[in-house]
Amino acid sequence: PGKRGALKRMGAGKRGFSGNGRSPEMGEPGGYRCVECNREAPELYRDYQRGVLRIAICKSCQKPVDKYIEYDPVIILINAILCKTQAYRHILFNTQINIHGKLCIFCLLCEAYLRWLQLQDSSQNTDPDDLIRYAKEWDFYRMFGIASLEQTAFLIGIFTALWLARLESLKTKSDFIFLLKALLLSSYGKLLLIPAVIWEHDYTPLCLKLIKVFVLTSNSQAIRVTLNLSQKLTLLAILSGLILENGTVYLFQRMGWNV
Repeated sequence: PGKRGALKRMGAGKRGFSGNGRSPEMGEPGGYRCVECNREAPELYRDYQRGVLRIAICKSCQKPVDKYIEYDPVIILINAILCKTQAYRHILFNTQINIHGKLCIFCLLCEAYLRWLQLQDSSQNTDPDDLIRYAKEWDFYRMFGIASLEQTAFLIGIFTALWLARLESLKTKSDFIFLLKALLLSSYGKLLLIPAVIWEHDYTPLCLKLIKVFVLTSNSQAIRVTLNLSQKLTLLAILSGLILENGTVYLFQRMGWNV
């Protein structure tokens, strides 16, 4: 009964699916994918009318193309947090999520706020003068700009390494755009920066490092799933992004900026 109810909700148009399991907007590289074997699939389910729906079976592995279409979103989120490959394939290939830009801006705002707060804590000036308040507001905008530049450097490092690898799955403009969306979406872990600051504790610096590791792990999983790469090449791409990002930070520090 639970599965039947989930399929009925799915057939009603939830999660961006049309009635026959096809969606022309999912024209991203590869289209639908089997979450188990990563093979392309023409549909996720078939609608036999009158509430009769059946999940499509992959012709390659003989398993359901996407078992997550009948799962609750909370279960999908938990599987994504655990960095399960199947959950990432479901999110990246078989759903319509168009919050990449908004999520990126919000994550950058979180990071900028954290840096701005640390900068204010290190400042001993408590003068309530308007000029001081405007200077503090400018500091926040400056931190947002620095965080944006560092994020850009990280992404450029990843794309450069993958471009030099001459990958067959990364040749067209749409391939690069799809990978960019996957990387931005997999950076959702940065949202944990705000709770880490609000619930300030002696272990906050350790929590921030763990959040950084989690975000990098999610980014590497997004690259692996999107391009179907080996773990070695994926780690090399992430390392290239980190090197360029840290180089940007070093450049800012040499310029005398507090980052």
